[in-house]
Amino acid sequence: MSAAPATLASTPIQRRFAGLQQQGRCALMPFLMAGDPDLATTRATLLALEAEGSDLIELGIPYSDPLADGPVIQAAASRALGAGTTPGAVLEMLASLKGELSLPVVLFTYTNPLLNRGLEAFCRDAAAAGAAGLVVPDLPLEEAERLSPIATSHGLDLVLLVAPTTPAERMARIAEASRGFTYLVSVTGVTGVRTSLESRVGDLVQQLKGLGPRPVAVGFGISGPEQARQVRDWGADGAIVGSALVKVMAAAHQQGSDPAAAAAAFIAGLRRALDA
Repeated sequence: MSAAPATLASTPIQRRFAGLQQQGRCALMPFLMAGDPDLATTRATLLALEAEGSDLIELGIPYSDPLADGPVIQAAASRALGAGTTPGAVLEMLASLKGELSLPVVLFTYTNPLLNRGLEAFCRDAAAAGAAGLVVPDLPLEEAERLSPIATSHGLDLVLLVAPTTPAERMARIAEASRGFTYLVSVTGVTGVRTSLESRVGDLVQQLKGLGPRPVAVGFGISGPEQARQVRDWGADGAIVGSALVKVMAAAHQQGSDPAAAAAAFIAGLRRALDA
């Protein structure tokens, strides 16, 4: 039994969470759509987000039919696809950051791009590019149980999602199967900016944490410092911020200013809130 903590801290994601838990800190996890407005901006933004205190980054690979995404991230994916962004180009950009970017990067993608490239090939190429994990929101638990050993063989954590509507028995199975951390979706619906989070999310955090040692990160609906602090106070190990950051970057680009600088300023505010 004494070997369990070493097992849980054997990958970059697991080691990062273990370190944060020792410090009593909540992980700040921005979501960024690769290729919006272009991959050069994505590259600069990844470095800026790390410099401002991000602990992990979720990097979206643009896809034409993103079922879990709300209008803000859907629009970002459309812009990225319009700019010619491909999964291969995203992985090449990520690989170019080796030696510069040290925080774990979790790729956010969908099942069809995985199948198109091949599960083995995708995991191999993602790991070679420097990715630390995968989130595949439209992948059901039963298929995730097929993909997870492949991902693990390449050193990738396959992170699974739990929704507010997930039955208790299935929640336990997901928590057991998820690697790196468990992704708790805070709302019934798609991603998006919201002004408040439902109080039942706190109960779900505690329910998940009672199922085992896997860290729990909350996403979908965290739009600013108040929601980030709320998630931290509920006992979550991480706060995932997506649509709000994507919106800030899009506004900066439209105004002719630097999206990476705008992203850095936004994340710096969230970091201060989480550490307060």
